[in-house]
Formats: sequence, structure tokens, C-alpha cells
Amino acid sequence: MNESCDTVASAVSEKGWRFQRSGPSLPEVYRSVKIPKVGRNWWGLFRKLLAFSGPGYLIAVGYMDPGNWATDLAGGSQFNYTLLSVVVISSLMAIFLQHLALKLGVATGRDLAQACRDHFHPAINFILWIGCEIAIAACDLAEVIGSAIALNLLFGLPLIWGVCLTACDVLAVLYLQHRGFRIIEVLVLALIGVIAVSFGIQIFLSKPDFGAIALGCVPSSEILHNHAMFYVAIGILGATVMPHNLYLHSAIAQTRHYEFTPKGKREAILFGTIDSTVALFFALFINAAILIVAAATFYRSGHHEVAEIQDAYKLLSPLLGVGAASTLFAVALLASGQNSTLTGTLAGQIVMEGFLRLRLPPVLRRLITRLIAIIPAVIVTALLGENGTAQLLILSQVILSMQLSFAVIPLVMFTSDKAKMGEFVNPGWMKIGGWFLAIVIAVLNAYLLWQNFSGSAPQ
Repeated sequence: MNESCDTVASAVSEKGWRFQRSGPSLPEVYRSVKIPKVGRNWWGLFRKLLAFSGPGYLIAVGYMDPGNWATDLAGGSQFNYTLLSVVVISSLMAIFLQHLALKLGVATGRDLAQACRDHFHPAINFILWIGCEIAIAACDLAEVIGSAIALNLLFGLPLIWGVCLTACDVLAVLYLQHRGFRIIEVLVLALIGVIAVSFGIQIFLSKPDFGAIALGCVPSSEILHNHAMFYVAIGILGATVMPHNLYLHSAIAQTRHYEFTPKGKREAILFGTIDSTVALFFALFINAAILIVAAATFYRSGHHEVAEIQDAYKLLSPLLGVGAASTLFAVALLASGQNSTLTGTLAGQIVMEGFLRLRLPPVLRRLITRLIAIIPAVIVTALLGENGTAQLLILSQVILSMQLSFAVIPLVMFTSDKAKMGEFVNPGWMKIGGWFLAIVIAVLNAYLLWQNFSGSAPQ
């Protein structure tokens, strides 16, 4: 680290917190990325923006993981472009909530897990920790299975072997993190580029109806009345606004060596918000592209039940008439899965250290967080094989959505508290917007549960 924890702690306000901050987030990379001191000309501001850029793209990969693929493929193939509105609205919600997470990390010097621990009663923290671990396990389950499917499609590797092979991500994260946090960010950005190029080509090949796309961006009441459509829509919400990303962003925002002054924090929040907003618009493009390709290729040709990623792979080349289409699809899937496992491992570390203050050797800590996902994935893959992976992926995203309120409500609560945030507290319109989103997410999830368990789901 570039400075002692004691020095940094003295610059972090402890007003409004029940307990003092115990230490920095991700201590091995805390404040490790230098911010250049430059003039206020355009070139200087651009250099500073580049220095702050990176965390947003690590966040964005969580919004384009294999779980998103499953929900977007199901939405496009079954319901044409109707659920595009859910993709757009969910992405705008994500941009707003990630801004709050960034602001919490910069203004308080705490990630969201640490903030919960320093505010709530231990019993509440235990419940929040369990919920977050379930969310991370559900997310990792999607990423592990997605990577295994990609390896199977590209190289014929059995799914169970592919799942076990993803354990090597632990070693990759350790190696890259010791080489510097910038290396991880560059790798992630490169993999995002692979995904974007692959789907850009496939949109061109599928020749979608752009008028129907524009109409699909307008919300439809049919989404609430059609139970199957609503279930997939909730899956898209859970896949897009991911709870563990809020913990992750509040931590990795602190990898930048900004000044611990009001001016320095304002600058970090401004440039960090630009970074995450641009990155999440990339994620919006990719999620929309998956749904558009599914609608233009599968729905239009009458293949309305294409939900399995393997089926999409087999049908793309024949339907588009281009042999490389399926390969591009599988390569993008592999890039997506590998990208997401990198950030999922970091999120697991943040949650474990933040809630439990559990300091473990890096290798052991990584192994624990990966095994939480690998073991269920191995069991499920051994039982189901290739059948039912789409339903499992969509279910994992619905579980994520169910856990979202347990991250969003504390986040909005903390960032709306002037005693904790000082001059960086949410303004009135942002408080209203934050609580409105928290209520909407909770109501939608409650509505889905009522539909499923009351037996009154509309058909």
C-alpha cells in the first residue's frame, strides 16, 4: 500500500457510525493506482479520466455474464422484442445504483459490507451476509456453468470437466492482482471488446427490424399480466442489477490514490461516475444485442423455445447462413464467463472481509469463495448434464433479484444519511429516486413470489 492504514483512517470521518472502520477494502490493492497531478486543460482532464477509468468495466462485466445470456435468449426467442424495455430500464437503474455505491466508498472510506457491519446489529449483519453469499453463489453458478458450456461447444470438453477447470480462475486472480490492479482492468476491457465485436457482427448478420426494436424499448403492460414473461423479466432485472456488484464497486473505487480532501473526493466521484456510466452503456448494448439477435434469428424463424445456450449455438449458423456465427457466439460466451468469474472472486473477498472481518491468506480466501460456487455447480452439472442448464441459469438470476433489496436498501439508507456522508449526502431528488427504486424492486419480487406460491399466476 502507498500509505499506512492509520494515516488513511485519520482522514476518514467516523461520524454517524456505530463502530470505527477496521481497515481498508482489498488491502493488497488499496490506493495502488496513482492519479496524475495535471492542469485543468482538456489533455490533463483526459489523462485524469483515464487514471480513474477501469473499475466501471469490472462492474460492467457482471451485467453481461452467462446469466444475462440465458435470460436475454429466453426473452428474445419467446417474446420477440417486448422485453427490451426491461433491459433498458434495468440498465438505467444499475447506473443510478452503482453511482451510489461509488459515492459510499469514496465519501466514507468503507465498502458496503463494512458500512453494514459498522451500522447494524450483528444479528442483522449475519442475515445480510448469508443473503449476499447466496447471491454470489447464484451468480458464480451461472458464470461457472456458462464457461463450461463455452468450453464444451468450442473444444468438446465435458461439462463436468469444464466446471472443475474454472477453479484455475483462483490462481489467475492471485497472479494478476500481484502484478497490479491495472492488469486485471486491461484484461477485462479486452474481453469486453471480444464480446462487443462478436455481437456487433451478429446483429449485422441477423438483420433485425429496427422499428420493432424501437417499439420494444417502450414498456408494455403485458409483461405484468403474462406470468412466463414476468418471470423472465424478473430474471433480466436480477441479471442486470446485481447485488454483489454494489459491494464490489464501493470497494474497488478505493483502489485509486485520490486526495482525502473534499475536493479530491468530489473529483473521484465525478470521474468514477463517468467511468461506470460509459461502461454500463457498453453492457446495455451487449445485453440488448443478445436479446435482439435471439428475436431476429429465433423468434422470427418460429424457434420460440430456444432457451438452452447449446441450442442457440447449433441454430445460429444454419439460420444466419454464416458458418462462423456459432463460433463467434461461443467465443463471446467464454469471454463473458471468464470475465465474470474474475470479478465474482473479488466480490466474495470483499463480502467475507467486510461482514466478518475475516483476514485469511489470499490463496485460502480465494479458494473458499470459489468453492462456494464450484461445489454446487459440480453437483448440479453431474445431476442434470446438458439438460436443464437454461432453467438453472434463469433461476440463478431470479435468486439474484430476490437478494437485491438486501443490498439496495442499506445502500440508499447510508448514502441518504448526512451524519455518515457529510457534504456528499444524496440530494432530495436522489433520496426519492433511491427509495422509489428500492420499493419497486421489493414489490416486483414480492409479486413474483405471490404468483408462484398462491397458484394464481396469470397465464
